[in-house]
Amino acid sequence: MVQLKETETEQKELLRMSPEPQEVPSHPHFSSGPCAKIPGWSLESLKNASLGRSHRSDDSLKKLFQLVQLTREILEIPRDYHIGIIPGSATGAIESAIWNLVGAQPLTLFSHDVFSHRWERDITEHLKLKNVDVRHAPPGELPNCKSIPLENDVLLNWNGSTSGARFKNTDFLGENRQKKHQGLVLADITSAVFTTPIPWEKFDAIAFSWQKGLGGEAAHGMLVLSPKAVERLNTYQPPWPLPYLFKLRKRGQFYEPIFHEKTLNTPSLLCVEDFLQSLKWAQKIGGLSALITRSQENFEAVAHWVSKTSWVDFLTSNPAIRSTSTLVLKIVDSKIALLDETAHRDFIHQMTQLLADRDIVYDITNHGGAPPSLRLWGGPTIDTQDMKKLLPWLDWAYEETLNQL
Repeated sequence: MVQLKETETEQKELLRMSPEPQEVPSHPHFSSGPCAKIPGWSLESLKNASLGRSHRSDDSLKKLFQLVQLTREILEIPRDYHIGIIPGSATGAIESAIWNLVGAQPLTLFSHDVFSHRWERDITEHLKLKNVDVRHAPPGELPNCKSIPLENDVLLNWNGSTSGARFKNTDFLGENRQKKHQGLVLADITSAVFTTPIPWEKFDAIAFSWQKGLGGEAAHGMLVLSPKAVERLNTYQPPWPLPYLFKLRKRGQFYEPIFHEKTLNTPSLLCVEDFLQSLKWAQKIGGLSALITRSQENFEAVAHWVSKTSWVDFLTSNPAIRSTSTLVLKIVDSKIALLDETAHRDFIHQMTQLLADRDIVYDITNHGGAPPSLRLWGGPTIDTQDMKKLLPWLDWAYEETLNQL
């Protein structure tokens, strides 16, 4: 009799469960960093890596040089801009720029997501700059961009990695900023690069990593410097000590070798080979325009689904500033949206765990420093058909988790 009751309970639970979607994505990797590998990737593609070789060997230097040149070609970076490989991913690259370049001019800092909040602390608490105009905005919005003094440096996150809000254009920087403006523009573009056009001529120190747009591996950053940034390095010496890993000068002048094929410390040559293969794939499918198209198609698939789904919406309510790569989704169903933060996060954890347990999708809970939300990566290494197959599973997992409340 006890066994019968247990069976009846199990049957009731089964009846409560919604039928699972019939189609599944070809892989479960929709994380926003590290991101999905390029289509067709396998370990076999790394067979020519310079393993066991010095990063100063001719073979390794050729690969590093090729990596830099392909990056320039695919991203359409101006010929007079310098491209360097920096330790510490995008964080290392932007921190290196901050510690080397700021302090000569007043600074306007846009603080509107998890990572720009960190820079704000660096600027105000560690470097202790005094003449700083910090402009805040809540997650999913952008700060006031009006009336930036021409002499100010500017520090911004071009595409909010945890908020899903991006700058629409550079009009707020002035039409002829490169000719007229005294200040530098320092930009973290790591969630935008390879997914959307980058206005290189408006920026002076630009940071990104390998692990986002093309699904490279972590720990390596890229720093791109304009001629104006190089001039700052040659004419300004910050008053604070600089660790070796932030070294961009030698004897007070721009240290150019690390912006060719040399590096400050030893890179992973396995990761170098992996990113080289990603760049070659990007080149093969048609370069930047093809990458942008793939990302845009992923965004449009998600936007269409959101428009007809009652329980979810974009965290960024203004479509004009909505990221097409970092797709941050909030639950708007009042049964969940009105929960306290802990219960809200627990619901999202249970929902995403259902999907992870079935190997449908991994790691789509947004950063812990952001509001409770989901975050899908819509960059070009994701096939749109896979994105479309994932979305019904989000509906299913939401309903299943709701039924368990």
